[in-house]
Amino acid sequence: MRNPFRSEADAFRFTLVAVGLGLAVAVAGILGGGWVALGVFLALGLGIAVGLYVRTEPAEPEPAIWERGGRPREQRHILVIANETVVGRALEEEIRYRARGYDARVLVVAPALNTPLRTLTSDVDGAMRDARERLNQSLGVLLAAGFDARGEIGDGNPLQAIEDALRTFGADEIIISTHPEGRSLWLERGIVQAARERFDVPITHVVVDLEEEREEIAG
Repeated sequence: MRNPFRSEADAFRFTLVAVGLGLAVAVAGILGGGWVALGVFLALGLGIAVGLYVRTEPAEPEPAIWERGGRPREQRHILVIANETVVGRALEEEIRYRARGYDARVLVVAPALNTPLRTLTSDVDGAMRDARERLNQSLGVLLAAGFDARGEIGDGNPLQAIEDALRTFGADEIIISTHPEGRSLWLERGIVQAARERFDVPITHVVVDLEEEREEIAG
């Protein structure tokens, strides 16, 4: 038999009902005699018993999301620094690998690199336009793959671009993408090593060979 008193509130309600039943029986006895009082007692008592023991159980609260489908995945913020190689397939694959198993947030920063002559003459429009086009192409791929990704044009100095991004984006790790050795100005300048010495964040270096990727696509 189910216990009708699941809480102090249930016990209090039962006391009120019992008092009310007693008053009803007393009034019935005064007005109609003993048999009427007995009838009232039996009728009301049966109704109360049914209400206490046969009433519908309250619905159990719905389990929290993590109890029904596992705990929410841990968030991970990935900062990507790339210029021309931002459109490379190798970089996309590395981002996928680093984000696997996480609720990943990706910020792609494309430094607006420029030639020394254009920099001296303050002609940065072309560099900004080219960087924006490559960045939009990369973001299109990441968004289509289901990533929570956004991008921005960064300082022409990749180290400064990283520092600027870290002020507003708490990165758990950084991915720096470059051309292969011999074709990468960043590698010649030691950007990857300098970033590892300067920033207290795990840094992964990805080599993207765009020429090789184009040949594979053409083949």
